[in-house]
Amino acid sequence: MKRWRIEFFEEQNGSRPVQVWLNSLPEEVRGRVSARIDLLAQHGPTLDHPYTSQIEGKLREVRLRFGKTRYRVLYFFDEARVGVLLHGFTKDTAAVEEVDKKIGRSRMAQHAAKRKRDQEKSKDEKGRPS
Repeated sequence: MKRWRIEFFEEQNGSRPVQVWLNSLPEEVRGRVSARIDLLAQHGPTLDHPYTSQIEGKLREVRLRFGKTRYRVLYFFDEARVGVLLHGFTKDTAAVEEVDKKIGRSRMAQHAAKRKRDQEKSKDEKGRPS
């Protein structure tokens, strides 16, 4: 079975917010959320409800309910078809709150900008004489 590449969004200082959030969860919950992320790696963008759902545009969420608590990880697939985990949180309302969507959108834009800079840097390095 093909596996899709899944990466954690990385801040400029090198921290990975979703990894930090996962590490803060109780071990049993962390294992279940990690299993959902692994399911995403197995199925990629075709993984659908009830495991994932669309939030807006490319922004989607990995979904998990454990007891009465709902855990979510916002993610998207970039142009290179890499799944990027953007934001992890506990959901207490019927809809994903705007503050969480804003974090997801901001990190998605930061990822796209970094990818563009990296591509331009790579092009510049290839064009330089040795």
